[in-house]
Amino acid sequence: MSSEASPAVIAREVKRRRTFAIISHPDAGKSTMTEALALHARMISEAGAVHGKGGRRSTVSDWMEMEKARGISVSSTALQFNYMPTGLDGELPPADEPYVVNLVDTPGHSDFSEDTYRVLTAVDAAVMLIDAAKGLEPQTLKLFQVCRHRGIPVITVINKWDRPGQTPLELIDEITERIGLIPTPLYVPVGIAGDYRGLLDRRTGKYIKFERTAGGAKVAPEEIYDADRAAQLEGDAWTAAVEESELLGEMGQDHDQEMFLAGQTSPMIFTSAMLNFGVRQLLETLVEFAPCPEGREGVDGTMREVTDPFSAVVFKVQAGMDSSHRDRLAYMRIVSGEFERGMVVTHAQTGKPFATKYAQAVFGRDRSTVDTAYPGDVVGLVNAMALAPGDTLYIDPKVQFPPIPSFAPEHFSALRVTTADKYKQFRKAIDQLDAEGVVQVLRNDLRGDASPVLAAVGPMQFEVVTARMKTEFNVDTLIEPLGYTLARRTDEASADELGRQRGVEVFTRSDGAILALFSDKWRLQFIEKEFASLTLEPLVAAAD
Repeated sequence: MSSEASPAVIAREVKRRRTFAIISHPDAGKSTMTEALALHARMISEAGAVHGKGGRRSTVSDWMEMEKARGISVSSTALQFNYMPTGLDGELPPADEPYVVNLVDTPGHSDFSEDTYRVLTAVDAAVMLIDAAKGLEPQTLKLFQVCRHRGIPVITVINKWDRPGQTPLELIDEITERIGLIPTPLYVPVGIAGDYRGLLDRRTGKYIKFERTAGGAKVAPEEIYDADRAAQLEGDAWTAAVEESELLGEMGQDHDQEMFLAGQTSPMIFTSAMLNFGVRQLLETLVEFAPCPEGREGVDGTMREVTDPFSAVVFKVQAGMDSSHRDRLAYMRIVSGEFERGMVVTHAQTGKPFATKYAQAVFGRDRSTVDTAYPGDVVGLVNAMALAPGDTLYIDPKVQFPPIPSFAPEHFSALRVTTADKYKQFRKAIDQLDAEGVVQVLRNDLRGDASPVLAAVGPMQFEVVTARMKTEFNVDTLIEPLGYTLARRTDEASADELGRQRGVEVFTRSDGAILALFSDKWRLQFIEKEFASLTLEPLVAAAD
């Protein structure tokens, strides 16, 4: 089966689509915001607070037992919904048909940030969620650097404005000074952090006043007033918001679309995901300003335009989502053309055909069949045993997109099986978890296959490995932490000399990359100084 849709139809579908991810430090409110967006899009009828806090149910996107037990997000899921702009703010022109929004959810816990890094290869924009009290935090900074590395435009959301926190200008200054991104607030909050009354729309000068709902479980009602009425209602709080808006204008911090797409500025919104305040404004900012999908360049330098025949990139592989079946789901981001369920495509890495009979949209445990999809959409392919993150699928003409980079690990442990009779299952399990990208698997001749070294962004990834080894493969394992703290990419010419150095060990990763592990940054600095000719390259998102 081949793609049937005309370029004009595909172009129209592409124009409607917005694909984004939310990046944040743990506890900034990402899961709550995900549910708030789903609530505003009428995907769910009532929002439950994150992870069942306060006796409420757990977030709909979290499904692993570990996620439920610890109140964290481990895996990534994708949520698609239609959104028709309300027109309440008088900015967005009426749409003939709704926008299609793809929210690629990501792990909230920093230990699983490599999964988030991969997701960022599959989106066109990011929402940087910042706690109003804590400001920029380490995990947010790391993820922002990945966005900058990939040229992904960022919308900044200051969350938890219903709680005490910093002032808007303090937060704006911190973002500008620490990461060089200039915030351009579209709205100014009326009321200080902890006394959130509404928003001043800087483009219309009107006041959007919010009303609380019981427990924040429903969409917050809004009333829109002109400036005179707002001054009567809110007094000094409105005056302060107007003065802040005027000051921002004098500083030139007004939205500029070209500068936003170039990664120089960031539209800013103040929200309370828990109360559903400011969530509609975030949605309308996304559909108005975030870019629609664009073509991608293949490894040979040719551009695959969105209206060309079907192509897609696999950015995540997940097994064990259904305890009754050992299924394996590959998430692909469609790059070009129309996807039709049942079409036979080519797997670029092997040249073999791949049938897409079982194609699904997946959000948490909920699955639904996908019959057609377009560039920007995320589709899950079931029983995709041959696929790995970074793989390309296509319909002629051939295309292969660049591989997804592996990111800088910071934790290293040796793994071994506890009983020799389970060695075969152990090897099979290691290969599967490696292919999924759960951890990076490193080997060298000294340690052999019986004791591979696992490299991870966070130590909790090791817990996932041992838990899945036991539940999916019935293999008991032991983890032995190693005294290394950072890795650098090297080459064969440098490997021998590095291997002779104290506090250094050289491994080959399963993708063929040669990595040198160092005990600490001072050991690395010494070797870089003493052996300046050796190849030592930082990995993406490496710690300073």
